[in-house]
Amino acid sequence: MTAGALSSTVPTTPATAAQQPDWPDAGHVRAIRAILRERPPLVAEGEIRALRDALGRAAAGGGIVLQAGDCAELFDESGPGPAARKIGQLSEASAALRAASGLPVTTLGRIAGQYAKPRSAPFEQGPDGGTLPSYRGDAVHGAAPDPGLRVPDPRRLLTAYGCAASTLAELRRSWATVEPAERVYASHELLLLDYEQPLVRDGEQGPYAGSAHFGWIGERTRGHDGAHLALAASISNPVGVKLGPGVTPGEAVALCRRLDPDRVPGRLTFIVRMGSARIATALPPVVAAVARHGSRALWISDPMHGNTIRTRAGHKTRATDAIAAEITEFTRVLRTHGQWPGGIHLELTPDDVTECVTGPATGAWDARLPSYRSACDPRLNPEQAAAIVRHFGALL
Repeated sequence: MTAGALSSTVPTTPATAAQQPDWPDAGHVRAIRAILRERPPLVAEGEIRALRDALGRAAAGGGIVLQAGDCAELFDESGPGPAARKIGQLSEASAALRAASGLPVTTLGRIAGQYAKPRSAPFEQGPDGGTLPSYRGDAVHGAAPDPGLRVPDPRRLLTAYGCAASTLAELRRSWATVEPAERVYASHELLLLDYEQPLVRDGEQGPYAGSAHFGWIGERTRGHDGAHLALAASISNPVGVKLGPGVTPGEAVALCRRLDPDRVPGRLTFIVRMGSARIATALPPVVAAVARHGSRALWISDPMHGNTIRTRAGHKTRATDAIAAEITEFTRVLRTHGQWPGGIHLELTPDDVTECVTGPATGAWDARLPSYRSACDPRLNPEQAAAIVRHFGALL
């Protein structure tokens, strides 16, 4: 098999493939998939092994994980300059977390592939008050609120590959100036199967996803019989799964059995996104069940997605007090059950935006957000992100 060939063990896409674009021409999609199958993998198997080892140490309490970056990457911000700024912010945040906790930090960027987004509704309100197809990421269609530009275009999958390759080149340049333990690795949600499946390659330890060092399955696509879980189970990369407040203990244990049957440290990460109001009751039975099962999964907190609210003007926002409160409760629950609170997962940007609200949620309803640049969900600006990182570091 050539380096660019699709692994023969990759599952085909079943009917239960959630959150996929409604491509207008199936033949065009097949042609794009064939091109991607011939492209080189974007990441190397050795890099994946190094990350899995680092995540294994973190899962055992010997380190922590910072996973952070854009909600949705834009093609226009994937060149060397923007990538360098994002990598610089991630490196600075990791250094601050390392100083605050006294522990090694493994850094995962939401970078070089986070070009697609699941959505809770197929349509959204446009600026003129009308409706248009929900923005699903630059890998699917344009972000501009124009119905004509929201038609899914499979050619954008090739653009996503090129942008990811350019960003990864900058990421690897950053590795030359730091110790191996301080590298920033690339991660994104394993969402678009017409992009992910053609980039799976055969490696020395079995098939691996050639699109990223680490990929996660979202809350909306983690169905046990779904195509996304089948993909994650088939690859040797470390993988994550988002757990919302509706997850049951039995579902969490089933995920352990499906994705990490051999209980390999660093293989499985649970990314908890329950919201500050629900985590105290929703998380404990799940952690207890996974602990009884004997899983060696890594637990990290996503305090962003469960704390999203809308202002009276209609903008999505998040309050830093709610974000900090969820991290505090996450840490308490894990420690109470004898498990390690292994990290945090944030949406942030090096730009001085006003997308999240500093302070309590009660001040968010009438908040003015004059610099709102995110293509999807609100991100922490540098000052807010630094405060949240310090907060988590102090808890450790």
